[in-house]
Amino acid sequence: MMCVEQEGAICLKGLTKRFGSVVANDKIDLELGRGEILALLGENGSGKTTLMNMISGIYFPDEGQIFVGGREVTIRSPKDAFDLGIGMIHQHYKLVDVFTAAENIVLGLPEKGKFDKRAIAQKVRQISERYGFDIDPDKKIYDMSVSEKQTVEIVKVLYRGADILILDEPTAVLTPQETDKLFAVLRNMKADGKAIVIITHKLHEVLDISDQVAVLRKGKYIGTVNTAETDAQKLTEMMVGHAVSLNIDRPEARYRDPRLEARHLTVLNKEGVRMLDDVSFLARGGEILGIAGVAGSGQKELLEAIAGLQKGAGSVLYYPPHPNSDLAGQHVPVDRDGEELLGKTPAQIQKIGVSLAFVPEDRLGMGLVAGMDMVDNMMLKTYVQGNGPFVDRKPPKELARRLIDELEIVTPGVSTPVRRLSGGNVQKVLVGREIASSPTVLMTAYPVRGLDINSSYTIYRLLNEQKMKGVAVLLVGEDLDVLLELCDRILVLCGGKVSAIVDARETSKEEVGLYMTHVGGREEEPK
Repeated sequence: MMCVEQEGAICLKGLTKRFGSVVANDKIDLELGRGEILALLGENGSGKTTLMNMISGIYFPDEGQIFVGGREVTIRSPKDAFDLGIGMIHQHYKLVDVFTAAENIVLGLPEKGKFDKRAIAQKVRQISERYGFDIDPDKKIYDMSVSEKQTVEIVKVLYRGADILILDEPTAVLTPQETDKLFAVLRNMKADGKAIVIITHKLHEVLDISDQVAVLRKGKYIGTVNTAETDAQKLTEMMVGHAVSLNIDRPEARYRDPRLEARHLTVLNKEGVRMLDDVSFLARGGEILGIAGVAGSGQKELLEAIAGLQKGAGSVLYYPPHPNSDLAGQHVPVDRDGEELLGKTPAQIQKIGVSLAFVPEDRLGMGLVAGMDMVDNMMLKTYVQGNGPFVDRKPPKELARRLIDELEIVTPGVSTPVRRLSGGNVQKVLVGREIASSPTVLMTAYPVRGLDINSSYTIYRLLNEQKMKGVAVLLVGEDLDVLLELCDRILVLCGGKVSAIVDARETSKEEVGLYMTHVGGREEEPK
């Protein structure tokens, strides 16, 4: 292989990793030269993260060779990887909140003598100036935004002398403006001769930032293509193995009737901090209302307050479906002038005839029980309706089997614990279960986070199907391109306040990104 001769390149030959009978990586050959950005693509469970974990010392390969700078190396630990100039920036940051940026950057390094804050801060500033970072070495982690924390993680590996950087889903929770800043930094690193691997599911970013794209499918290496010579459609077909339509539909529903109205909704956390501050909006049946905002802007609290999981002040009114819609007659009638949901528990909300489905951000914490199989997780939604001490397992078993077929859930069977499924399949189980309850309001937080293209488009199709039935869909999302294509309107939150409510057909990604960081955009009056 050519790359063995290239100074500073990394080269993999026949790299294999097994977990029991599962072959996560099967004889992978891959190369990366200095001054290159390689995007690594593949569906959920294709082996991308496993491969990068072997390079960064978290896993040890069962077979194969790794070459760095033209010589064969053995990487048994993250320390070995650092010694070879390899640093990985994980999707979930590994920082100590009460420490400053500088303290986190040197944490674990064998510093001789006294801890010299001034010298460390000086070196951090030199790295920042060299590549275009914006970082305050003395700022505490708990005072930082998500993008600032990511900057600390990148500077941390550069401080340790990394020449080969691996970034796992680096733009997952960044605004468009923050993503642009990150890409500018990555281009500066590339110009400085760094070798960079970026794992992402966002094809437009792959085409924007990378020089080459390597594709894995079901643990096997499919090939590497020059970014300039490919497009999103070709890359998707390489990933999936067959043609996939990349058009996100936005059909028009027959009825767009008022369904859920928040009036001056305010929610405090346990410390008394306002997570939602005087939020008002109207969600309609037959539409998808997108909810955008940087992480921690109140999205979680908004959905949980509506679902009866958080206490709040103000009002959340529910209106029944249009009498001529597909949903009419399916639910117990409620007050047509608006039924108050705030202050009621989920059980009380269900009891008054409001069918509300909630797909939370925390799939295996709030949504599903990891140790239970699919049948038991189906029963969680309906067990309160059972009579007597014995539970009929037949209907939930039939539902589980139907979801496996309809949503193409990859699982050994209905009796397999959901924790053994990939992230994409867990999400399909959760979304499928909630939709099967025939809701009139469907709330979902980050439904395609970390999902591959195929799984993502399955979720988009399901959301559109619900919308066309007359369901009010509230979608908290992080990919603004998707929100702009899929949603009818977008509610933008900034620091717990409504920054703007915009028509998704008439706004732009840049405008929404601006509202995400500045309160005081345009806002609709509830009709």
